Amino acid sequence: MKKKEFKTESKKLMDLMINSIYTNKEIFLRELISNASDAIDKLYYESLTNKKMKIKKDDLEIFVSIDKDNHTLTISDNGIGMTKEELENNLGTIAKSGSSDFKKENEHKENIDIIGQFGVGFYSAFMVASKVEVLSKKYGSEEAYKWTSSGVDGYTIEEADKESYGTDVILTLKEDSEEEKYSSYLDTYEIESLIRKYSDYITYPIKMEIEHTHEKEKKSESDKTEYETVKEVEVINSLVPLWKRDKKDVSEEDYNTFYSDKFFDYEKPLKHIHVKAEGTIEYNALLYIPSHAPYDFYTKEYEKGLQLYSNGVLIMEKCSDLIPDYFSFVKGVVDSPDLSLNISRETLQQNRVLKTIANSLENKIKKELETMLKENREEYQKFFEAFGMNIKYGIYDQFGMNKEKLQDLLIFASSNDRKFITLDEYVEQMKEDQKHIYYACGETLDKIEMLPQVQRAKNSSCEVLYCTSYVDEFALKTMRNYKEKDFMNVADASSDFSSSKENEELKKEQEKDKNMFEEMKSVLPEVDEIVYTSELDEHPVCLSSKGEISIEMEKALNAIPQEQSIKAQKVLEINFNHEIVKTLRNLYKEDPDSLKEYAKVLYSFSRMIEGLPVENPTEIASIVCKYMSK
Repeated sequence: MKKKEFKTESKKLMDLMINSIYTNKEIFLRELISNASDAIDKLYYESLTNKKMKIKKDDLEIFVSIDKDNHTLTISDNGIGMTKEELENNLGTIAKSGSSDFKKENEHKENIDIIGQFGVGFYSAFMVASKVEVLSKKYGSEEAYKWTSSGVDGYTIEEADKESYGTDVILTLKEDSEEEKYSSYLDTYEIESLIRKYSDYITYPIKMEIEHTHEKEKKSESDKTEYETVKEVEVINSLVPLWKRDKKDVSEEDYNTFYSDKFFDYEKPLKHIHVKAEGTIEYNALLYIPSHAPYDFYTKEYEKGLQLYSNGVLIMEKCSDLIPDYFSFVKGVVDSPDLSLNISRETLQQNRVLKTIANSLENKIKKELETMLKENREEYQKFFEAFGMNIKYGIYDQFGMNKEKLQDLLIFASSNDRKFITLDEYVEQMKEDQKHIYYACGETLDKIEMLPQVQRAKNSSCEVLYCTSYVDEFALKTMRNYKEKDFMNVADASSDFSSSKENEELKKEQEKDKNMFEEMKSVLPEVDEIVYTSELDEHPVCLSSKGEISIEMEKALNAIPQEQSIKAQKVLEINFNHEIVKTLRNLYKEDPDSLKEYAKVLYSFSRMIEGLPVENPTEIASIVCKYMSK
């Protein structure tokens, strides 16, 4: 029998396709099952328009069989089948897609659900097979034909015997090598797993013969227990995915079980979002908001993305383009017949359809979070504790491009009983003459509440938002304002809770002691300015900053490895109403050296209050002990 060459492509193209385009060899089974499903779709579609064809949908199926003795794996269907000419056209030409042609010819008609790209996908079989045989009989025909190829050398087509219509694709698997164990595709459990992974939601039953060990029936109780192995035909796939079922037919337990099984999380999710979109672009989606962050969520190893299906066939395990980074905690699946796939089916083209679906999902996730925030604050607070940093980073990222989308999802603990509130709620209850939204930063709520600057804000009846995450202040500075109210760190030197009269009096005292301050600054090179304040109650000093870099931002930025350290412009504030002022003034007149030592101690104390390290602890300890021993 004369061997024919592939019509349009060379050995080089075949090598490229087999060895390069598909990086994951196991998807060959997905492709062949998809093609089998297409063939059944074609037959069923024709039966709807041809009354002479007696086709029952319940009889349509795909069968996968393993023959370990002959080293073969066979995928069979009872679909439309192919004539000799169709075998030639569909399989003799690389990248010729019979399914694609069929869909184009009938795109104006309904009830067509073709998922394969018969041609390129079929050739993925050569990644695992040394020889591929396709035995096919067209529905209504008496003749059957067999197409055989061992790869780049070409193919043969000959008459064959086949009792029923449909197609059998028989793969003679390659011998195992050091790099690849092709014999694993003769393992029943492996094939079952691949079917469930990639083709679980094919709409026709995928059957296999499975071996089960049973205990033999005893003739009497004294008989020894014996076992026998029995082969039983089982349906491997689930057929109808949960996301395609009507919402009213799905229980909360169904949703939670699916989530647990699919994403290996045994804590119930906070929310699920079930979407059925129809119209110009159709898709189904089932999304979940987890109740906790996975262990690697805030690491580089975490990979975001939703599982992407096309008519029930898994296309991509994690499609990152479907959700923005700030919603990367969302898990779920998306299934659409409208997605355009590239030649390998492994990577989606960046097209309008994908972007439209992504925008729609983003809006639905945001709406669900807003509803949770409004109707169940306790549940939302649990969500925010797990994923709030992600929302804040979304505001800070890309120069604040998404701040208006996300700002109303923020909540902060408040100085009013530490109750969590939104920015909108803060603005609603602001004092009438208040110009700023005040916030304070620190490691914990307790530490923030003890800051002298927080105390002076509270004494002025100003509510303060507590920021315990390093990204908080970066997000607020990116936003700059909310509802025309600027954000102000209470530790900013420009924050002012005193009356104008008090300020005038303090300025006079400062002017009087400016030489003393200069003397103190001479041993405090990091201090940009020393000032008096009357807002610290019993606290002797505090450390504030001026400019764009706050003390908390300095700590956060310096935690990142870099050549040059970042420094905030520091202002040492001294409580004018504290006894320490008298001591400083006396030392300035009588003992300038001791004044400098006091300055170092006061500055070290102010750093400790702010959670900054004391850079010369041994010297400070010696100075304190020196004065304690007097």
